[in-house]
Amino acid sequence: MAKYLLLKHYRGAPAAVNDVPMDQWTPDEVSAHIQYMNDFAARLEGTGEFVDGQALAPEGTFVRYDGEGRPPVTDGPFAETKDLVAGWMVIDVDSYDRAVELAGELSAAPGAGGKPIHEWLELRPFLTAPPTITE
Repeated sequence: MAKYLLLKHYRGAPAAVNDVPMDQWTPDEVSAHIQYMNDFAARLEGTGEFVDGQALAPEGTFVRYDGEGRPPVTDGPFAETKDLVAGWMVIDVDSYDRAVELAGELSAAPGAGGKPIHEWLELRPFLTAPPTITE
């Protein structure tokens, strides 16, 4: 089994086919989207492929250590995470192909008008230890 992170983006990815921002959806459209996500996670719990997932609020702050005795830095000349990551899901699957298959399904979550979003999801494998090489 291999773990993958599926990242949903507010911005920073190519535009989705159904590219209507969530803040312009009706309450029923938001509810249908969330229900799809919950049903997807429940199905993967049943197959043992779901690890965890969360939606993220749009508020957020970058924080960086700024040296001994100095307060942390909380802003800078960079894109803020709240502009990029809307939520995430961790899956544990048998293969990369299965991870791609599930990401494709998740991309079909409904959006405006109840139609699939076709949103781009970032699929990232967890870093694993390199294989041991013996001579």
